[in-house]
Amino acid sequence: MIKQKQEDLRGESCLVFHTKDQRVIHVVCSPKVEYLAIITAYLPAADQWSADFKVRK
Repeated sequence: MIKQKQEDLRGESCLVFHTKDQRVIHVVCSPKVEYLAIITAYLPAADQWSADFKVRK
């Protein structure tokens, strides 16, 4: 997990990432009582993130 927000407009949310075959994806999600809501998923731009894609420049 990269970042967790307790007071987001959509309620609690978090930014997670996954790497496979040197490709990184970021997913913003919000845990609900009965499901996990996926808010957005994107391929982060290398020029906007640190080398490990965990810290925005």
